[in-house]
Amino acid sequence: MHRFVRPQLLLCDSKQPLLPTAGQLCTNHKSVVSSVRAYVVLPPTNDEEEKAMLHRMMRVDHAGEYGANRIYAGQMAVLGHTQISPLIQEMWDQEKQHLRKFNEILAENRVRPTLLLPLWNIAGFALGAGSALLGKEGAMACTVAVEESISEHYNSQIRTLMEIDPEKYSELLQLIKEFRDDEMEHHDTGLEHDAESVPGYQLMKAIIQAGCKAAICVSERL
Repeated sequence: MHRFVRPQLLLCDSKQPLLPTAGQLCTNHKSVVSSVRAYVVLPPTNDEEEKAMLHRMMRVDHAGEYGANRIYAGQMAVLGHTQISPLIQEMWDQEKQHLRKFNEILAENRVRPTLLLPLWNIAGFALGAGSALLGKEGAMACTVAVEESISEHYNSQIRTLMEIDPEKYSELLQLIKEFRDDEMEHHDTGLEHDAESVPGYQLMKAIIQAGCKAAICVSERL
């Protein structure tokens, strides 16, 4: 994120002029202008419909990453002292990075987060802790189900932006693809660590993914 820095008057060597020369003013002006941007990854638009679409996208992405953070927090609360904890922590750390980025985007573009964050706070932690009570296999099954849902959602957003204007949204597309790849890595990690061996895996996966889809739909609107 680029931040505007308030210029300060520095009194150094008395032989040094206090006022900059015309050339210095020009150079400093170019430096300040080039270092200030009105957005992080969202291009400006005067189209209200397009703006509303972008805000919905960022709102639900932020909610998804927030929920994922709470899920991993719940898993670590139960499995934090087991052999699987370093792996869960590693995935959680990536989700923390995702959430920080979306926090920046929402702040920079004045996007309102979903009103349901308090609910996702409790529900996410409960899902993470509840799945972890089934052992590492349960935690990994939850990870597979959630990360698959998030990846599919990111893919849908990528298709939408590509259809509208891939050049205009190049930065946003790059960000979403990067986060999508991280989620798929978590998904594959879960499969590699016996997610499918938990009893009732298919039913558990279907229930969690149905909840994820409902959360996505509601978070876009509220």
